[in-house]
Amino acid sequence: MWKALQNAIKIPEVRDRIIFTFLMLLVFRLGIYIPVPGVNIKVWGEALANQGGGLTSGVLSFYDVFTGGAFSRFSVFSMSVTPYINASIILQLLASVVPSLKKMLQEGEEGRKKYQRYTKYLTIGLAALQSFVVSFGLSQSYQGVIAINAWLFSIVSTITLVAGTMFLLWIGDRITERGIGNGISIMIFAGIVSRYPSYLRYAVLGNLNILQWIFVAAVGMFMVVSIIYVQQAERRIKVEYATRMVGRRVYGGTSTYLPIKVNHSGVIPIIFAWAIISIPEAIAQITQAQWAVKAFNTSSPWMIILYAVMIFFFTYFYSVVVIDPKDMADNIKRYGGFIPGIRAGKPTEDYITFVVNRVTFLGAIFLVGISLLPYLIQGVTGANLGIGGTSALIAVGVALDVAQQLEAHLIMRNYEGFVKKGKLAGRR
Repeated sequence: MWKALQNAIKIPEVRDRIIFTFLMLLVFRLGIYIPVPGVNIKVWGEALANQGGGLTSGVLSFYDVFTGGAFSRFSVFSMSVTPYINASIILQLLASVVPSLKKMLQEGEEGRKKYQRYTKYLTIGLAALQSFVVSFGLSQSYQGVIAINAWLFSIVSTITLVAGTMFLLWIGDRITERGIGNGISIMIFAGIVSRYPSYLRYAVLGNLNILQWIFVAAVGMFMVVSIIYVQQAERRIKVEYATRMVGRRVYGGTSTYLPIKVNHSGVIPIIFAWAIISIPEAIAQITQAQWAVKAFNTSSPWMIILYAVMIFFFTYFYSVVVIDPKDMADNIKRYGGFIPGIRAGKPTEDYITFVVNRVTFLGAIFLVGISLLPYLIQGVTGANLGIGGTSALIAVGVALDVAQQLEAHLIMRNYEGFVKKGKLAGRR
């Protein structure tokens, strides 16, 4: 591992990419401390503390994790890249049911550029809507937080937050182009990791005994290892291609496989489920109705059960929307392939559907388990560490992607990668 890092630093191109990525992340982290004009940061922090806006508040904590702490400071990056994520998810789902969008993605580089342009247009609209709602709600709900007229603050704040979101998208594009990894994912990763010291501080202040510390450490290691294992896991459906003669040349006769990932939906089902169940809690906190706050508390048993059911549902929903067994079966048949023991056409489609459903079931169970693990930690140890399964899933996933990209750069230059794969067959 350390030798691979040393080799990466020795390569000028890779070293420049790493340095550029860190410089862009530094700009991102510095921007978190620039407040929106007209906000009294001290009063805003006290208001959040009075409302339980630290690690104890489900809705605010979940959102503040993705912004890297920007929302708790109400900085120019308070919206972070969440409008872009929402726009991407919306268009991705629409592309599966709108033929024109699906065709656009199949038109090569030009189609993907046009699709990205539409994504950014939708991002601006969502960012403007979300920024105005948050700014206006802040001006109406908390006294003394803003120092100017409420409507003037809402307009200025909306423009500032939208500009901050678009600037972060620009930084993300630059990291993708000149750095290491996907820029948007890297910034989300940096925001999540930056919260870990505060989690550790809360754990220390929680006065955990030695047994509780051992349990928390063991669960943390189990979480990371299980995420790595499941993220890399896939079900491979063997596909054979028959030989065919074209002139004097022989084509085909090869064997390959169709990979079906265990967790092909990533964190999308968790985000969808949390977004829906957090709406009643957010409304209850705004209205301050005690019965609603108690009934819709996301830590209550029935809300946790509803959360798990919705994750399970959205995992299958995303599978149905994104994976098209009929299209897979048609492609296999079009290129002269077949699954051993399965006839081409409808039987192949039915078999792929059967495999996808079984694999998706395992992925859904995993997502439910990783999402409810923090509640298990709190129930056993009594400590609320604030570390969610979603944040851990994103952090580990991005780290794996960055490690794979660095390994690809090393292998291209005849260096050994991060993961030793044994001696090559026939190597002298």
